[in-house]
Order: sequence, then structure tokens, then C-alpha cells
Amino acid sequence: MTPSQPLVATCLDLPAGSPGGSVELFRDLYTGEHPLIPARAFMLQPAGRRPAVPVGLELLAVTGKTLEGPAFRRYVAALGQALAHALAPERIGVLHLQHLAFGATPALMRALPQHPRIALVHGTDLLFAEMHRDQLRVLRETARLADAIVAPTTAMADHLIRLAPQTDQRKIHHIPWGIPDHLLDRPPTPPRRTTASHLRLLYAGRLTAEKGGHTLIKALAAAKGIELSIAAPSAEFHALSPLMRRAGIHARYLGWLCRPQLWKAFAEHDALVMPSTTLEAMGLVALEAQACGLPVLYQPVPGLREALGGSALATAFTNTTGLARDLDRLRTSPSLLAALRNAGRANAARYPLSNTAAALTDLGKQLT
Repeated sequence: MTPSQPLVATCLDLPAGSPGGSVELFRDLYTGEHPLIPARAFMLQPAGRRPAVPVGLELLAVTGKTLEGPAFRRYVAALGQALAHALAPERIGVLHLQHLAFGATPALMRALPQHPRIALVHGTDLLFAEMHRDQLRVLRETARLADAIVAPTTAMADHLIRLAPQTDQRKIHHIPWGIPDHLLDRPPTPPRRTTASHLRLLYAGRLTAEKGGHTLIKALAAAKGIELSIAAPSAEFHALSPLMRRAGIHARYLGWLCRPQLWKAFAEHDALVMPSTTLEAMGLVALEAQACGLPVLYQPVPGLREALGGSALATAFTNTTGLARDLDRLRTSPSLLAALRNAGRANAARYPLSNTAAALTDLGKQLT
């Protein structure tokens, strides 16, 4: 850390090891031997044995995470006390509030009430604020108290304003999320495709409702000439299994893959499917797939539409006829796959993680 680079305090109130793009981005930015953003970075200690964590990630033994009511307020108070105990205020330059909702944001502001605050919109904060009154209250309060708000896409900023219309829009900064620079510089080499008889589709990510797993299975039930692989948390995959059996779909389960394993899996498929039903902050897994030369087939929801645009193939996963037509085009048209590979690589190159880190650091310097 240089004297001009303020030390960040940040907390993601998820158990270490939780799946998801927000967790990967958090680790990419703030942890490791040489973090892109020097920080005191915290997550929650999961139940059971202490997991292996990257250098620079600290765990807080705070339990009782919840979303609403008196229990939520007690959880925020306990998390705030733990952060206040762990942090020396004089060493911290700026707060990075991960999500505008959930418990870590009000807890960190309570622990360090005098420090500049940058709030980062991730997407799930917006979704949960729509569903839970206390989360909407936290989101609106965070939007009011933050010195700056960072949204990775204009779609996320627009959605925030709909939820918190009193927000001072002059505080909102558009800083896209990014993917590791080394992936852009040295992507894995895909093996040569030997047959066009089947289209090898990959779904990678959580299988929660907003990610569209159920929509995907129903949509593929009538599709011909496809092979589906799923990389997802085990419990979520097995919860989806009854629907797959009823739909007559046999999916190859890859497990929940670490990033290098996922990048290798990209090279073994023909297209990534993203059937998200509501919104995506940016869709980092799609950008990583594009960097690896894997075409993307996606539902054009807010966030994804902006991040991917014409570099990927937009389709309606709820329209089985249209989806089947698009899948058949991909399966039978090597030139279309090649064009999408080239367009995807060019699009992914627009989003190096180093640019994200530099923009966040510059914003912090302006506030300190």
C-alpha cells in the first residue's frame, strides 16, 4: 500500500466459502498476497471446522444472521461490535459497503461512523429489498448516508432509484465489475470440436429462483440434440433433480467448481446458458466464459443486456419454440459459434478487473 492509497475496511456478511459472483469479486479485489485493493476484509465464520481462506480474509464468529425484525437488529449490533473490536479507526481510510442492504453494511457504518463510505450495488441487495421491509429500510438509509454509490451497470442504478427515489443521483458512479486480468491474457485453449451431433450446454452458478434453473429445465424438455452439464452447489442441484426427471432431462453434474476448474469446463462445452429471470448485476460468469472463448446464450434481463449486448445470443427461455430454434442454429452453424466466440472475447476484454480496482481506488482517494 502506498501512502496515497487509503486502506479499505469491508465486510461481506456471508459465510466464507459461500458460492456466488459477489463472493468471487470480493476475494478477487481484496484478498491474496498482493490484493488489488489493500483492505481489512471480513466474512463470517461458518459453522463447523474453520475453512481454508485466502490470505487477507478475516473471519468473524458472529451468528444469528437473518433478514427482518428484532433478530435482524440484534445481528447487526453483534456484527458491528465484532467489527469495532477488530478495526483500528486511525488505520482505515474508507469503507467499502458490499451491498446496500443486509447486515454488514449498517454494522460497518456503526463500527466506523466517521469514515467516508462507498456503497457497491451487487443486485441481490435490490432483489431482497423488494421482498423484505427491513432490507428496503437499510437500502434507503445506506443510499442516503453513503458518500458515493457504485453501480456496475446503468440498469442497476435505475433499479436502485426506483427503490430509493430520494437518492441523490449525483452520488452514483458507473464502475463496471471486472474479471481477472490473467484470464484475459492467458485463457485456456479449447479442444477442437470433433462432432456437431449434439450441442454441449453448460449452466454454471447458483440454482436460486432468480437464476432461472427451473425455467431452463422446462425450456429444454422439448429441445433436441443437446447435452446439458450443470456446475452448481450440490444441495441446489439435487433439489432440481425431481423436475429434471419429470422433464426427461439427464444432466451431467460437475459439482461446484473452483474458478480454474470452471474455466477448464468452459473449454469443454459449446455454449453457456444464462436463463436469469429478473436481473443480474453484471453476469461475471458470462464474461469469464467469453474470455475463455465460450459463446453465451442468455435471457436479456437488466444487467446482462447491458454487459453482453450483441456479443452473445439473446433468447427468451420462456419461449420453447424460439429457444429450440436458437439452439438448432448454434448446433448446425459453426460460423455462428465462431462469430460469437470472437465477439465474446472482444467484449470480455473491455472488463479487466484491474480497471475496476483502479476506479474504486481513485474514488476512495477523492473522498479521503
